[in-house]
Amino acid sequence: MSSQKNIFGEWFYWHFVEMPKFLVQVWKNYLAFASDYFSAPLLLKTFFAPWKKYNWKYPRGFDILEISNTFVSNIFSRILGAMMRSVLIIFGIFFQIFVIITGLVIILFWMLMPFLIIFGFIYLLYV
Repeated sequence: MSSQKNIFGEWFYWHFVEMPKFLVQVWKNYLAFASDYFSAPLLLKTFFAPWKKYNWKYPRGFDILEISNTFVSNIFSRILGAMMRSVLIIFGIFFQIFVIITGLVIILFWMLMPFLIIFGFIYLLYV
């Protein structure tokens, strides 16, 4: 007795079992890339750190003008760092949402593609 395989059964298994597993794995890789690229956890940990580590040293002695100038400069650097990190976190969130929606659409389209092709042929025959 020969062990013939049904080509339709093989295709069905490949299309509806193997490829969705592969697509989910690719989708996870894109989500991991987006998380690493924008590194939101690190940005949140260093949210109020000075931007690009710009930090002015306080002068020796008691010069109130220099001390206040250094204090304002350091505060400004921290505010600028928080603003830039906020923008990067927001972009990262939007990119993650984009990757999630795109992944869902691609997997859904892949699962529905055979039915869409069949309905497309039927539609063309009766129009």
